[in-house]
Amino acid sequence: MESDVIIVGGGPGGLAAAMLLASRGKRVRVLERREVAGGRTSALNADGYRFDYGPTFFLYPRVLHEIFAAVGRDLMTDVPMKRLDPQYRLLFGNGGQLDATPDVTRMEQALAEFNPQDARNFRRFLDENRHKLEMFRPILESPFNSLKDVLALPLLKLLPIVRPWASVDGDLKRYFSDSRLRLAFSFQSKYLGMSPFRCPSLFTILSFLEYEHGVFHPYGGCSAVSDKMAEIAHSMGVQFHYGEPVQQLLFEGSRAVGAKTTKGEYRAKAIVVNGDFARSMERLVPEKHRPKWSNRILARKQYSCSTFMMYLGIEGRYDHLSHHNILISGDYEGNLKDIEQRHILSKDPSIYVQNASVTDDSLAPAGHSTLYVLVPVSHQHQNIQWPEQQAKFRAVVIEQLKSKFGLKDIESRIRYEKIVTPRNWDEDFEIYRGATFNLAHNLQQMLHLRPRNRFADIPGVYLVGGGTHPGSGLPVIYESARITSKLLLEDLGEQNVSFPAIDSPAQQAAQPIFADHTVTVEQVQMVESLATCRSHHEIHQLTSAPDSKTSIG
Repeated sequence: MESDVIIVGGGPGGLAAAMLLASRGKRVRVLERREVAGGRTSALNADGYRFDYGPTFFLYPRVLHEIFAAVGRDLMTDVPMKRLDPQYRLLFGNGGQLDATPDVTRMEQALAEFNPQDARNFRRFLDENRHKLEMFRPILESPFNSLKDVLALPLLKLLPIVRPWASVDGDLKRYFSDSRLRLAFSFQSKYLGMSPFRCPSLFTILSFLEYEHGVFHPYGGCSAVSDKMAEIAHSMGVQFHYGEPVQQLLFEGSRAVGAKTTKGEYRAKAIVVNGDFARSMERLVPEKHRPKWSNRILARKQYSCSTFMMYLGIEGRYDHLSHHNILISGDYEGNLKDIEQRHILSKDPSIYVQNASVTDDSLAPAGHSTLYVLVPVSHQHQNIQWPEQQAKFRAVVIEQLKSKFGLKDIESRIRYEKIVTPRNWDEDFEIYRGATFNLAHNLQQMLHLRPRNRFADIPGVYLVGGGTHPGSGLPVIYESARITSKLLLEDLGEQNVSFPAIDSPAQQAAQPIFADHTVTVEQVQMVESLATCRSHHEIHQLTSAPDSKTSIG
């Protein structure tokens, strides 16, 4: 029987889309390559230990709360969570430690230990980023099918707020003179797989979200969220096909009409692709159907970093560690250059360690605990040959755990160990170049320049996940599912489709830009240049040109 919608991949975006589409009465079929739902947000269960494969920070629950509400469920009831305080502990390789707390007064006191003036700027940072998020939210919650959609938003009036000519680190200099504190509010750009020295300044909102809306631990891990979403979708009639990888999309002319798997062929009115974008295009779609995203074009795009992972089952506990612990390399800029430019393995890498058993006893056998160790590294590159270099790099990471995290006896206490490298992300998880955060979030790969939610190259195909708008990170991936589901339902003939928070924000926001509904040539040229420019320096030239006829406030 033909479905209304086939979803290729049961990751977080696909699960959210399945829930939303099923809630509107659509017959949904999910084709999942692995034996469980969740993709990178699934669990690794071994020897009584439970680890999240991928994300461990659960941020900005508002988006998923609204998705659950849209299908008649309550997120916090279905998936109990704890808001963490401290949110995480930062260990600076060049000296100092900061326990980041959502309590503003306590955080000011902690910041004052580094720099009293910087501490006084913390509330201003929060206030200005609160305003930035509210102003930019319509852009994060709207589809971008063309440059016209960009012009429909108040982009020019947002420029003084968003400051696209600045990097995250550059923008933070307005608040924090101590470089360590700038790192405390900019390492979050790694959620996007980018350097804070290259990431657009818009993304200072990432650290703001942590303090404003909290860092949560879902009991059972972030994978418990995906497990519950799959359970809810199944109860709503969604058909899941596990262990059934899609081999190719099916076409009638230029239109996608179904999918062929290792077990059969399925037809549908619409196809939602939730796999890694570049790998899905490369493997599932003949090049003749995607001229704007050919293999040659995909290869030229910029991709995020990857991660070296260690999942460790530990006898005993390390109660001196926080739930989340982040070591920032003493030579952070050099570490980032190793990752993004030189494509080599650092001798002094930054490391993230999750010690979730201090919060959640369900993750390990009694008297044991789990450690999740993540090291940002280059995506797949010829300079790094993982089979040959894995053992040596493991030794570097173990030494950092001993010397910087105080885990001097760790090797004798390991009872389970699994390592995942960029090669594994590439080959086992079907991630293009092992770039775990997908396409980089630079200015040439955002808004309408990112693969679009209604995929322009192929009629009948829609995208969700980190490879489409708005981008990577769990809250944004969930948002992509809302945007895509709304577009798809409208294309299937539904009228006045509405999910919380995306009631035509683009149209609502259009009025303030051009009150007389006229657009000048200069304004169009300005926005088009901003949307396609190639560097922060070029944007600054555009927005500060003395002969510009367009005011930016």
